[in-house]
Amino acid sequence: MPTNFTAEPVRVRVPATSANLGPGFDALGLALGLYDDVAAEVASGGVRVTVTGQGAGELPDDDRHMVVRAMRAAFDVLGAHPAGLSVECVNRIPQARGLGSSSAAIVAGVLLARALVVDGEHRLDDAGALRLAAEIEGHPDNVAPCLLGGFTVAWSEPGGARAVSLPVAAAVRPTVFVPAERGLTATARAALPATVPHGDAALTAGRAALLVHALTTDPTLLLPATVDRLHQDYRAAGMPGTSALVRALRAADVAAVVSGAGPTVLALSQPPAGFPVGTDWEIWQLPIDVSGARVARGRLGHAERDPVAAGRKS
Repeated sequence: MPTNFTAEPVRVRVPATSANLGPGFDALGLALGLYDDVAAEVASGGVRVTVTGQGAGELPDDDRHMVVRAMRAAFDVLGAHPAGLSVECVNRIPQARGLGSSSAAIVAGVLLARALVVDGEHRLDDAGALRLAAEIEGHPDNVAPCLLGGFTVAWSEPGGARAVSLPVAAAVRPTVFVPAERGLTATARAALPATVPHGDAALTAGRAALLVHALTTDPTLLLPATVDRLHQDYRAAGMPGTSALVRALRAADVAAVVSGAGPTVLALSQPPAGFPVGTDWEIWQLPIDVSGARVARGRLGHAERDPVAAGRKS
């Protein structure tokens, strides 16, 4: 079947995400109101990527860029092979901080490729887009909230990743504490043991179930619902500042967890006024994104090109 590409550019806005949320390792995630804007169009040849904001001057400007790699994977599924691509990224999600920057790039790439193909949504539906994004990322806990918005529960079956999005109680007001230091998911995963005690697994499973209720219905239970014994303690030595801040916040009755693989800290309840954080952290109060990734036609406008993160220049 011949492939027809759209003549006009397409753009997508993708939210930051926080995965795990304490006990929901590789399963639970939350979409946050901090966004990357990415636009793409088919070109006559070659690949050109421009990056503004987070990662500018560091990220590759060719086929190695994660957005392009995800686009190529989606084009393979779609049976489409454009001669060239022009991609523009305005990044506000910090790189390698545990806020889903790589998942945002993957989701952006998959959705942009689909939108550039005239019958792309027929060839790759939303369920297929989730499966592909999770396959590229390796696990679905970040790509699910990025695609769907809200609070997501994701799992994998023989046919690929699946997820559901649940509404979040209005009283849940996330705050992220973002350090200057970076972290690597691969390094954080390498710190995990091959097995854990049965009691730790049982406790964590119970708290993950409670967390679904706490986030959707009763936020007063967020502190006990965010207890984890599967991953955070094992990773603590690799990011002592993050671990110390989580402990201090929880001692102050704040439902704090490591965001994804870290080193960002996510608080699901409000820290008390005057809580001593220190100068090593940027503190952003972020709304919960309820829409997930949004695709539109045309190039990025002036508003989308403004590289501002949570009221601060990136």
